[in-house]
Amino acid sequence: MRVLVISDTHMRPGLGRDLPEAVWGAAAEADVILHAGDVVTRDLLDALADRAPVHAVLGNNDTSLHGELPEVLDLELGGVALGMIHDSGPTAGRPARMRRRFPDADVVVYGHSHIPFAGEGVDGQLLFNPGSPTERRRQPRHTYGLLDLEGGRVVSHRIVEV
Repeated sequence: MRVLVISDTHMRPGLGRDLPEAVWGAAAEADVILHAGDVVTRDLLDALADRAPVHAVLGNNDTSLHGELPEVLDLELGGVALGMIHDSGPTAGRPARMRRRFPDADVVVYGHSHIPFAGEGVDGQLLFNPGSPTERRRQPRHTYGLLDLEGGRVVSHRIVEV
């Protein structure tokens, strides 16, 4: 199962911003799409859902999506338990905090910082922030993430530079 992971797209009307072609291509090849918040408009989720099923959480800039998106999401994809939240809090203490918040999750997907990260947390839990494909802020490149799941485990995970 191929999972496209994005976050912090900040697709505000009138900005003339769109996802990079590479992200649309990855969406077309994905079995599932995860958006870790700061979507900003429903239009983007609808366009992504035309390509694959979408699961998203509410970000701090998603005021128009309050009541539509959960703040936290627990789901199972391909036998892999995932937790998703927009803001995982400060870097210090994050691994233990995410293990407490998502005790059964194999993978925790988060966003907010725009800083891509894929690394091991407590007891082998994968912590995964795809960065942002549209607002790199202080990062050198725009990024998104890919997870490959098979047989109830993560067989590969990577941050892709756009």
